[in-house]
Amino acid sequence: MAKKFHYTGTCIPERHFTVDISAKLDAVMELVDAGEYFTINRPRQYGKSTFMFLLAKRLRNEKEHLALKISFEALGRSAFADEAAFSTAFLSLLKKQCVLHDMKERLKTATAGSSQTFTDLDAFITEFTKENKVVLLIDETDAATDNALFLQFLGLLRSKYLARNEGEDSTFHSVILAGVHDVKNMKHKISPESGGTNSPWNIAADFEIDLTFSSSDIATMLQEYADERKVTLDIAAIARRLHFFTSGHPFLVSKLCYLLDTVIMQPDSSWQEEDVDRAVDHILREKNTNFESLIKNLENNSELYRLVENILLKDIQLEYSEDNRLISQGVTYGIFGRDRTQPLHIHNLIYKERIYNYITLNLKIGQLIDKDIELYSYQNQFITPERTLDFEKVLTKFQLFMKEQYSPKDTAFVERNWRLLYLAFLKPIINGHGFDFKEVQISEEKRLDVVITYNRQKYINELKIWKGAEQHKKGIAQLVDYLDRQGQNQGFLVIFDFRKKMKYRQEKVTVQGKEIFMVWV
Repeated sequence: MAKKFHYTGTCIPERHFTVDISAKLDAVMELVDAGEYFTINRPRQYGKSTFMFLLAKRLRNEKEHLALKISFEALGRSAFADEAAFSTAFLSLLKKQCVLHDMKERLKTATAGSSQTFTDLDAFITEFTKENKVVLLIDETDAATDNALFLQFLGLLRSKYLARNEGEDSTFHSVILAGVHDVKNMKHKISPESGGTNSPWNIAADFEIDLTFSSSDIATMLQEYADERKVTLDIAAIARRLHFFTSGHPFLVSKLCYLLDTVIMQPDSSWQEEDVDRAVDHILREKNTNFESLIKNLENNSELYRLVENILLKDIQLEYSEDNRLISQGVTYGIFGRDRTQPLHIHNLIYKERIYNYITLNLKIGQLIDKDIELYSYQNQFITPERTLDFEKVLTKFQLFMKEQYSPKDTAFVERNWRLLYLAFLKPIINGHGFDFKEVQISEEKRLDVVITYNRQKYINELKIWKGAEQHKKGIAQLVDYLDRQGQNQGFLVIFDFRKKMKYRQEKVTVQGKEIFMVWV
């Protein structure tokens, strides 16, 4: 059976193209060998289940440990009705693992066990683990994180862990929990009125292993694909491009590769670096559960939404700190990156673009519905015979839209939403054939750089607020430098001028061999 790229559920190396994560497994094995208890809490579709699967497989292959991997996902509410129900369900999961992995001696002990209380379960665990290094892996712990009974179970594991370290008990050699939320925060979640922060899981070692994929990680999967399909790829360049857009997010990397293999390219054909851009364009226009979860987490938390809006659209820089509740939530949901060396930022460019689109649509629905924006931005009028964009016409049409639809009484609204106004105008023009990425530049002019890709052609566009002739000159120099770094000879500048006597005008200049077309609005 031919391998394929897989982006839902567990990746099986025998069936799917997979990234070589052996170095990450080496790092986690050090924690296991040391007998640590820890939590792998990462956002949804972040490779947690695959990581747990491969870790359990490695533990079994190395023979030193007995690995039991269970999941709470299938447990119904009845399993948390009382201690007897939970203990019975827990033992049932262990028995199933013993049967599946031919652990006959452990199965005898598990079958003999009949726990009605946590005291019984305590005694069972002592007997079950006393002759072997048993490693317990529990996936999908979020299914239980709103349940006080699970909190008690963690307390039992903590008590036995401490007693074991003192030589007074036998228990699991290592326990690994995997889920979106960190169980260390469970007590406050279940009982906010308690006011306490003490956790039954405060014994847990820090899990600092990065589950995202580096460019070199991604290259291992591309090499496997090239070898099996017998195609030639510029693996290093494609891996860098995939990482550029995804920041190594496991779901996004795998999904883009899947799209390249099944939608964008002909079967068993060679990929080029620019083909990754086509896959990005496709994924930005599709509906999937990952994006639905991303947006839902913003819709359900107005404070988090405003924080994200301020980071994306305003000149607000914040330090990364998970001590802050909102920032911690954003990290938990995968909205923010975990890099402590950078200011707070959206995790990856694809998420950034998707959120931009969502915020822009909200503005369009809420404020622009009566402005007839579609009359100005319908796509066909901007398409050249070569199927590229006449971007000068795009800017002059935007200028006309602003001149005819907005008056001095709208100045306050425009000052608040100048970026979104332009992005809302731009969206229907590039929709279906291109995409754009934005980067807020912290400066006196409050610049926003927008890189539009349309049918493989790049358009470098900068938005800024007029802050005087001297700042304007500096801004042009910065745009020239940006064009040089992007390998482009033409750039476009939209200047929002909020002076009372501003004039709508256009200008074209050539600076250091770079042609720049400008409009004032």
